[in-house]
Amino acid sequence: MNKIGIYYAYWTHDWDADFVPYCAKVAGLGFDVLEVNSGTVAHMSSAERLTLKQAAADAGIELTSCIGLSKEYDIASAESAVREKGIQFLKQQAEALSETGIYELGGIIYSSWPGKMPFGDTDKRPYWDRSVASMRQAIKTAEDCGVLFHMEVVNRFEQYMMNTAAEAVQYVEEVGSDHCKVLLDTFHMNIEEDSFTEAVRTAGKHLGHFHLGENNRRAPGRGNLPWQEIFDATREIGFEGSIVMEPFLMPGGEVGRDISVYRDLKGDLDLDEEARRACTFVRNVLNQN
Repeated sequence: MNKIGIYYAYWTHDWDADFVPYCAKVAGLGFDVLEVNSGTVAHMSSAERLTLKQAAADAGIELTSCIGLSKEYDIASAESAVREKGIQFLKQQAEALSETGIYELGGIIYSSWPGKMPFGDTDKRPYWDRSVASMRQAIKTAEDCGVLFHMEVVNRFEQYMMNTAAEAVQYVEEVGSDHCKVLLDTFHMNIEEDSFTEAVRTAGKHLGHFHLGENNRRAPGRGNLPWQEIFDATREIGFEGSIVMEPFLMPGGEVGRDISVYRDLKGDLDLDEEARRACTFVRNVLNQN
């Protein structure tokens, strides 16, 4: 049975946060998983990581993580020094996550976020090839640490390298590691894929993690996505990984700016009760045959 999670930044305006209080919060709202920012974890002290690990254990939840690499860590960059810095950063994250008891890292970890090719470039293959070569180096540390790297497929307005499940499958097959997986996100799928069902089928055995977001960035059940179709597809391929929702309702701060939330989507909703409702909604749809 899939474990259901939520991203901490649903509640925050900034990417850096103290994740410890959210462990008990999400458990109390009915979730099994709290997803956190791996960049923050990588910069914690060992004592802080162990505190977070214990908080998750005390709450009876699991931790997963994600990040969008900044340009200084772009492993697809034409500059070798930037690529090397990115490789080392990914290795550092794998080690820090393992120490924290986090064994999944997803996001735009194959290039930068947001990312566009330089003006005038139309062939992404050189960037792709550099990214694959860099990932083959970084993934070795992930393997040693028991951490899975999930390549998140996002829309064309946020990244150029992979916008469909088919492209992500090609990428992970070229990397050639069983610790390199595909991460699909329904918000992005709604923009780029011709069919939710076919995209999930295409990812198939390579699908390692799944993000939920409505077409409008609200929580599941507050938009127009075909959730029964989506979960029928994940059930069809035997997907047993975590399913983590990423609602973004609040403008302002780093999160509102980076996610492009320019109007208040929260309204009079209580964030905790809305999260509880969404968790129940997802479980109910998942449990329908």
